[in-house]
Amino acid sequence: MMTKAKKIAFLLADGFEDSEMKNPFDEMVKNGHDTVIIGLRADEKLTGKQGTISYTSHLGIDEANPKDYAAIIIPGGSSPSKLMDHPSVQQFVQEADASSITIAAICHGPQILAAAGILEGRTLTSYPGIASEMEKAGGRFIDKKVVVDQNLITSRTPEDEPAFISETLEKVGVNAW
Repeated sequence: MMTKAKKIAFLLADGFEDSEMKNPFDEMVKNGHDTVIIGLRADEKLTGKQGTISYTSHLGIDEANPKDYAAIIIPGGSSPSKLMDHPSVQQFVQEADASSITIAAICHGPQILAAAGILEGRTLTSYPGIASEMEKAGGRFIDKKVVVDQNLITSRTPEDEPAFISETLEKVGVNAW
């Protein structure tokens, strides 16, 4: 079933997990979606922690409106720790969540959800090493390859990418936009 192309945002900083950015990004493009990379600043070169890939941000977070997107994807690695304490990033995620926009976070990506204060009473997964951080933020951690709770999609590690990508594509396809 063909769905109308949607705008998909990727929240990104240096040190992202290469495959957790590349594989979802490539799949969104392959499925005809319009991808936008949002960093702290526009036109900033962002390199993966493995050094295999880099991207240039299209927009700075202060220029981005979450309501412009059908989904927001947050790759892991050390990128989330560089974004999570920025009030504009937190506000962007809070507004997206309040509008029931799909937010897909893998590995350390859920750190941004925790920092934004949107995990209270939600069920999720993440890189197992940050499970206690997710629980302190009010989330209920489950060690599964993909967990969906309303508009949140979370996964643990690069090994979970196929399930993460599939679930995200399915959610974007049925997103009322």
